[in-house]
Amino acid sequence: MVVLRRSPLTLRPVTRRAYHAPSHAAKLTIGIRREDPSRIWERRCPLTPDAVHELVEKDGVEVLVQPCERRVFTSNDFLKAGAKLHPTLQPAHVIVGIKETPLPEVITDPLPAPGSHARDAAQPPLVPRTLLMFSHTIKGQLYNMELLSKFLASENRSALADGALLPRLIDYELLTGEDGKRTVGFGWFAGVAGALEALCAMAHAHLELGVASPFLYTPRPHTQPSLASIRTTLRDVVGARIASEGTPKSLAPIVIGVTGTGKVAQGCLDILEDLPIQKITVDQLHSVVTDPNTDMHKVYVVHAHAKDYFVRSDGRSFDRADYYAHPDVYVSEFHTKIAPYLSLLLHGAGWAPAFPRLMTNDQLTTTLEIAQTLGKGRFACVGDISCDVEGGLEFLSRHTTLSSPFYTVRPATLPAHLPSLTTMAVDILPTALPLEASQHFSKAFLPYLRSVLAGYTPSGVDGEATRRTREAEALDRATVASGGELRQGWEWLRGPLGVWRDGLRASAPPDVVSESVDADKRPAATGTRPKKVLMLGSGMVAPPAVKELCRRQDVQLVVASNSLDDAKRLTAPYANATPVLVDVSDPMAVERLITSADVVISLLPVPFHPSVAELCIQNRKHLVTASYISPAMRSLHERAIEADVLLMNEIGLDPGIDHCSAMSLLDSLRAQGKQILSFTSFCGGLPAPECADVPLGYKFSWSPKGVLSAASNPARFKLRDEVCEIPGTSLLSKPFPHLPLSNVLRLEGLANRDSLPYADVYALGPAARTVFRGTLRYPGFADLMHAFRAIGLLEASPAASIAPPHWHALARQALEKRLGIPITEDDPASLRAALADVVPRPQREAVLGALRWLDAVPPAAAAAVGGGAAYDPSLPPLPARPTAPIDVFATLLAHKLRYKPGERDLVVLSHEIVARAGGKEGAAAVEEEEVHTSELVAYGDAEASAMARTVGMPVAFAALHVLDGGVRARGVQGPTGREVYGRILERLEEAGLGMRESVRRGSVGGSVESSLSERWREMGEVV
Repeated sequence: MVVLRRSPLTLRPVTRRAYHAPSHAAKLTIGIRREDPSRIWERRCPLTPDAVHELVEKDGVEVLVQPCERRVFTSNDFLKAGAKLHPTLQPAHVIVGIKETPLPEVITDPLPAPGSHARDAAQPPLVPRTLLMFSHTIKGQLYNMELLSKFLASENRSALADGALLPRLIDYELLTGEDGKRTVGFGWFAGVAGALEALCAMAHAHLELGVASPFLYTPRPHTQPSLASIRTTLRDVVGARIASEGTPKSLAPIVIGVTGTGKVAQGCLDILEDLPIQKITVDQLHSVVTDPNTDMHKVYVVHAHAKDYFVRSDGRSFDRADYYAHPDVYVSEFHTKIAPYLSLLLHGAGWAPAFPRLMTNDQLTTTLEIAQTLGKGRFACVGDISCDVEGGLEFLSRHTTLSSPFYTVRPATLPAHLPSLTTMAVDILPTALPLEASQHFSKAFLPYLRSVLAGYTPSGVDGEATRRTREAEALDRATVASGGELRQGWEWLRGPLGVWRDGLRASAPPDVVSESVDADKRPAATGTRPKKVLMLGSGMVAPPAVKELCRRQDVQLVVASNSLDDAKRLTAPYANATPVLVDVSDPMAVERLITSADVVISLLPVPFHPSVAELCIQNRKHLVTASYISPAMRSLHERAIEADVLLMNEIGLDPGIDHCSAMSLLDSLRAQGKQILSFTSFCGGLPAPECADVPLGYKFSWSPKGVLSAASNPARFKLRDEVCEIPGTSLLSKPFPHLPLSNVLRLEGLANRDSLPYADVYALGPAARTVFRGTLRYPGFADLMHAFRAIGLLEASPAASIAPPHWHALARQALEKRLGIPITEDDPASLRAALADVVPRPQREAVLGALRWLDAVPPAAAAAVGGGAAYDPSLPPLPARPTAPIDVFATLLAHKLRYKPGERDLVVLSHEIVARAGGKEGAAAVEEEEVHTSELVAYGDAEASAMARTVGMPVAFAALHVLDGGVRARGVQGPTGREVYGRILERLEEAGLGMRESVRRGSVGGSVESSLSERWREMGEVV
């Protein structure tokens, strides 16, 4: 079992040593630490030999260097500079390194103050050390909480002076100027190295496309002795070959996009200058890529700024101040305006959770759909130098290493016909340029180091006359812990520290725990042990779940996310919730969290659930998810039973509340001896009515391609004892309108795939004459979508490919393919006549109006329906090559029918069950039939969307029920047992999400079943 620690469990006690100082004064000493031997690529050094020479000769300090044969500077270089070699750095007052110190090498005991003499007192005065590093503790990283604990008195009870002499921890990442910008770092070098690694990755992507490009000769930065030699090779080999021979025609032109305005972006732009580049603007992208006369002997570089791709949802222009004040009203158009034209994206822009992403997973689909129409190699490679996992680029799922710098990205939402994306995301890029990076860092760091040294002078030790320089103030801001305490602003790290400590207790044998945990840290013998819940994930449905879990004061919640900002925002309002940073692709990191939990909630993407379940089984922890039971999850059933573990799935909305409410009503009727005759169920997530005044009455939060393709799925159901089937080609022409589900909402239904298996799921029995499950839409959705099909807009065959020169030509070209006849481009009457051949007269004007709203026909063609608005300049680019109409149309819908910030959603769930007393037959039995309904209607609000509430709250209620021992079932389960659904429905009722049940006796007229049956008879399609 993995234990949450990186050193022996018992913290090393710090005892007072006997210092036998010589007669001369102790000298102020700096120690340069070797980097962690396990970090094989880390060759940087915080001080150069030149800086060491200056410190020794001018500042009069002693410099000790820990030997390391991997470091960019040799031991001999430092010896020549006046340093001395030392294996442990024990005599050093100030110890400097780049990355965090390996735990066994952390020195925490104090040492004699510089300048003190042994003869001056029986015991020379002691002072704490100062350790400077990128500690990777300031985001609450669990794997480094043990490192942080070494600086805190609360974790070191035997430390001298009650911990006041424990070291000071300074983190380079926190060193900033008065403007708040970082002053010590490696950003420019990350940009240079990232651009080089990304060019190499792009060359590999080109090979996978069957093309060898000049970028194959790009030098990887760590293979060259200096940056100068790298630039020479890039210029004289790669650049010269491009200038003389050009880029491959099948890939040309090569277009590289750069985002960001900081040092990372500048590093990218500077290194690209060594290629024969031509800088272009965003507005020039389309013409450069589609013009056959574009010069192929150049590389085109576009530096995209926020104003180029972020727009206000209300159409107003970008304003920087407004963007930072109101980021929620901005959306990114990068996926349509810029990304499809790029050969390579170098992403150097930062991102924070409150701000719009540069690209979402769904937008990636749109980008690749468009890119496929523009030629080979478009948007084939990304170099994400920001390395923000699931951040500005949502599809970045993990970091990479210099040993394996790129990988293939394929989000679960990406359709099978689209290519994967080659992605470089090395998170230690500057170390690939160790010489120049170290020289730059050393120069920036030296003034701060001198300020630290000043604190060890006699006046500094007394604390009375230390000069308050800007560097000293910056060092104060960068101090995480000193004097055995967390500094102001970092007290919140007590939360992750507690999680780490709990992990020690959970994973260690009892006798070891009793020795290593202080008595006042142990649970009181008579107290109640807190119940611990681990939530993996911090996405859309998390906020309502966190709120419900934290209402319970006996619950301690840990929210673990790959975005610490998201986790902190979720947990900030609650004293019993702790944010934790975790890489979910690292099973050891996830297991460390699982070991200290009682119940685990996984809100991660579906593919992660089985691996989390495996860890829960191994550690005997219960799991709750909202997702369907996959084959991989179902295969764990027997193992979970053997481990006495519950793996509760399908406890969201659909699946989830639908199961609970259906089973509750069905079981109640069966308990009364009733016979189930009919079961119908409809569920739908829709825009709220005030947000639905758009064609289709629907909005897309993912790629429309899936919805358009689903319109061709066949359906099967049972209706009045007849098994009925609808071919996929006829689904849209056979909607079930005017469903009697609501007195307020007008809704229509579409049959949802195969309903017959649910007769077994709900144990409906042979007497059930009707079994029907459907999807809800607003009226007109099916008719309009069917008209789009008739026009040819849903055609997926390559033989029907079109290449409209502008969006106004989309419907005309689709119709031409559909009818096999030409339609005059500038003749609205010709287009309307062709439309009349495929769209019935009653629908024609509505269809024309919708097409005009979507900019798919010229204004004149829809003049009679008020379609004279100007052309929408924000529309995405059109494919440059012939493309299937469904792909072109999906691109358009993704843009025109997207949700805007502040818009509400709506969830509707409705069951109808027709039942009667058992044993009744004939006409009398018909008179005694009862129509039972159970329904839920929920709207989103300012706090959470309806979908988030109806998924997140059942998850929280289920987790609490399991936590309280209310679920005896084990193995892989859904919420169909009374012990689960009863409690969930009760809690939903308390939360204002209760099902509303009603019954009508004596006649089934006006029922959903009757409505479906009547509509089916009209269709005349009983099989």
